[in-house]
Amino acid sequence: MELQKEFENQGNWLFRHRGWLPFIILIPGFIFHLHEQSEEQFPQGKPAIWIYYEYLCLLISIIGLAIRIYTIGYAQNNTSGRNTKTQVADSLNIKGIYSIVRHPLYLGNFLMWFGVALLIRDVEFIIAVSAIFCIYYERIMYAEEQFLKKKFDEQFLQWAACTPAFFPRFKQYQRTNGKFNYKKVLKGEKNGLVAIFLIFFIFDSSGMLVRGNFRYNYFLITCAIVSVIFYLILKYLKHKTTLLN
Repeated sequence: MELQKEFENQGNWLFRHRGWLPFIILIPGFIFHLHEQSEEQFPQGKPAIWIYYEYLCLLISIIGLAIRIYTIGYAQNNTSGRNTKTQVADSLNIKGIYSIVRHPLYLGNFLMWFGVALLIRDVEFIIAVSAIFCIYYERIMYAEEQFLKKKFDEQFLQWAACTPAFFPRFKQYQRTNGKFNYKKVLKGEKNGLVAIFLIFFIFDSSGMLVRGNFRYNYFLITCAIVSVIFYLILKYLKHKTTLLN
């Protein structure tokens, strides 16, 4: 099989499984985290610098989620969704955030998981995670662009020629005329919100347990509880009512 076709097949496979594959990284990450925390002794609780560092990591993950929310909210229907079976694109998004970067959703995903990786505080692990995600998303982006190229031909080529794939070029931003679809965001991005706060809460609490230090971070506890309640409410509204249709 030619390399170009192989990359496309790999990208399509990763696209179909992109919802759960990143969680595999959490397993070694969590082990690294527990090992690191077991070697630290903070009898009076964590130094302030590490508490602020955790909040910085959380902020990076939230920025990633915010990019996803902005992208999904302004994306045209039947584009930029959570479909996992096949590629879908009834139209080509070229305005709004898509005028400065071709793959804003994957940029958002990377930042969400990069914030988690930074929690480990291990340079080698952070570099390894970044490299894995680069290869992982490179294949998916390649497959998506092959699909868009076949469907939109010259329109796609002109847009891709002046729009970077992953690192935004802010100076060429073009405002979109569409309205923000908050219902689509509430239905599609509730998973990301609850995942961020639960992961940070679990990492913080597990570190506290292995150190034998029970100084609770009430901010993370509150955020985790609120996000779970919010998730359950949206889950109910989505499946039992028509309010989010």
